[in-house]
Parts: sequence; C-alpha cells; structure tokens
Amino acid sequence: MSVIKTMKILRSLFAVALLIGPALAKANYGLNMTRGVTANSHTMYDLHMMVLWICVVVGVAVFGVIIYSIIYHRKSKGVTPASFHESTTVEVIWTIIPFAILVAIAVPTTTSLLAYEDVSNSDIDIKATGWQWKWEYEYISDKVGDGAGVRFMSQLDKDSDAARKPHSGVDVTKIDHYLLNVDNPLVVPVGKKVRILTTGKDVIHSWWVPALGVKRDAIPGYINESQFTVEKADWDKVQKDGEAIFRGQCAELCGREHGFMPIVVKVVSEDKYKDWVKTQKGAALAAAADSNKVWTKDELIQHGAEVYAKNCAACHQPSGEGLPPMFPALKGSKIVKGPIENHIHIVVKGKPGTAMAPFGTMLSDADIAAAITYERNSWGNNDGDMAQPSQIKAAH
Repeated sequence: MSVIKTMKILRSLFAVALLIGPALAKANYGLNMTRGVTANSHTMYDLHMMVLWICVVVGVAVFGVIIYSIIYHRKSKGVTPASFHESTTVEVIWTIIPFAILVAIAVPTTTSLLAYEDVSNSDIDIKATGWQWKWEYEYISDKVGDGAGVRFMSQLDKDSDAARKPHSGVDVTKIDHYLLNVDNPLVVPVGKKVRILTTGKDVIHSWWVPALGVKRDAIPGYINESQFTVEKADWDKVQKDGEAIFRGQCAELCGREHGFMPIVVKVVSEDKYKDWVKTQKGAALAAAADSNKVWTKDELIQHGAEVYAKNCAACHQPSGEGLPPMFPALKGSKIVKGPIENHIHIVVKGKPGTAMAPFGTMLSDADIAAAITYERNSWGNNDGDMAQPSQIKAAH
C-alpha cells in the first residue's frame, strides 16, 4: 500500500472519529426544548415543533429536487437545461408557497404573544430584582395567602458556593443540583396566575425559568412584566409531597459571578403556600425584634461571620484581602479602620459607580450591624468597636 493511500485512509478514519467522538462523550444530552408546565411553555413548544416540521418538509423537498436533478439531469447524460426564465407560473408558485408558510407561522405566533403579554387579573404580583449576584423577591399583592409585604433575598446555596471556589476540596458530584440551587426559593401556589415584575438594581440581568416558559430581562430603571400559571395536571406528574421544583438561571452576562446566579421556583399546594406565608411573616417579625434589641459584641461578631460569608466574601474574599482594584481589601482598609459612621454609610448606601451595592435595602439592620462589627474585629483590624442595629436604622 502506498504512503499516499495510507494517509488518505488515516484522514478518513480521523474524520469519522471527529463525527462519532462527541456522540460517545455526551452526558445527559437532549435534542429538543422542554415542554414545560405552563400554558405559555406548552404554546412555545407547539410552535417550535410546528416550525421545525415545516423546515423539515421544506428541506426534504428542496434537497430532494436538487439531488434528483444532479442524478438524472447531469451534463454527462447529455441533458439540455430547461429554459423557463421569467416564467409567470414559476414566479407565482414560489411567491405564494413561502407567503402561505409565513402566514401559517405568523397567525398562531401572534396569538401566543398576545396571550403571553396578558398580565391582567393576576392572583399574585411579585417583583424580582436582580443584584450582582442574587435575586430579591418582594410580594406586591397576594389574593391567595395574603403574602403582600413578604420580601427576601435568594442566592446560590452554601454547598455549591463552597464547592465552586478553587482548591475547595469539595466533591461537586456529591452536591445535589450543583450551581442550580438557592438558599431561599421563590414559592408560588399551583393553578394560580403569577405576575412577575422584573428589574435590575445594578446591571442588566435576565429572569429565566424554562419549565415556566418565562424569560424576561431585568433592566435597571425599567419594569418588565411577564406571567405564568403552573397547570395542575402537569404539576401532579412531577410533584412530591405537595411541591415541585423548577430551576433556571440568569440568562444575561451580568459580571464575573454570572454563572453562580440560579433561580429556583417551588410550586406548592394552596394550603402549603398559606403556611409558607405565615412562616415568612413570622420570620419578618423576628428580624424586626432582632433589630430593636441591644446585642453584645460577641453576639455581633458570631452572627456577622455568617452574614459576611453569605453576602460579602464573594467579592472581598473570606480573608478580607479582596480582589483589587475592583473589590478592595477590607483588611487594613481606611473605611474599616476609620470612623464607624463612614463604614455604616457605605454599607447601607453603597458606592455609586462601583460594584458596592446598597445593602440597606437587602439586609436587616441587625445583619448589617453584625457584618460591620465582624469586619472591624477581624483579619488584624481589631478596632474593638461595634455597631448596633439602632445605628443602622438611623443611617437609612
């Protein structure tokens, strides 16, 4: 066998390996979009399938004609090309057929878009605000469980957050729903129309949950509306003990932590939802009580370590050394070692033009006081002073 023929065979085998290799290496690989559990997602899926099959039919017809022509009307057989230049019949046919196809697609698409944008007569209105890198949920109105006023932050759960960090030593294969789980999921009742008002506080985010058929940009200074109703028939297929979990992510590149900003929606029975609302309101009362009491320094430092790890360490690092220049160090910082009033002000109000968010709208007064006290008594700062919730309240 000649060298040239051997090289051709090897190239052919390599080409086959390139085609087959990805198929053998795939993991949990799907070829189609999810049908979802809402009327919106069902309609989107049906439209997708309709357009897909139209494309398949058109593709088969066009390539069929091309292949047939290549085989039976090639020059080597002495076939003379047909001459139908400026044929009125051909012009009419290839105008009417694409027009009919476009109408067949446009009519159901327009109907679906109108239904998707219908946010009237909602049972629950929830404002979803995107922060770097977490979601804030506020229940504006609630006809089901009287949850108006409930507000909380939702961010990556502590197990995934610990495992994602370099050299953490944590086995991610043992973490359920790695990078797709949160500490506080959004909770809604099954069969009720939920209106989501999305906005951003710092940069553009995007609230996306495929199973719900919702994807809406969260833009600072704007309110975008969307709605969904989880169908009970679909919910019954996946629910366990009266609840079902649906996961999504921020679908807009919102910064270096963009990949760690998941969304989790827990859909529960109406009775469970009402119980959850009562629990949330009880927690809000407890937080208010914590903000009115006088804490000891040790209590503040202990609680502050937890608050810092959850809300501050991603930027300023667990060691307090930060990631300059974007995220300055707190260890030896002029702000941390300076007057406590300045420290309180920047934590509560944030710093415009930087990634420092105004935590006064995200955390309770007790949480902020604890975090500040922890920062001023860690990493060798050892200022010795502490902040009380009353000081934080006065700084708002």
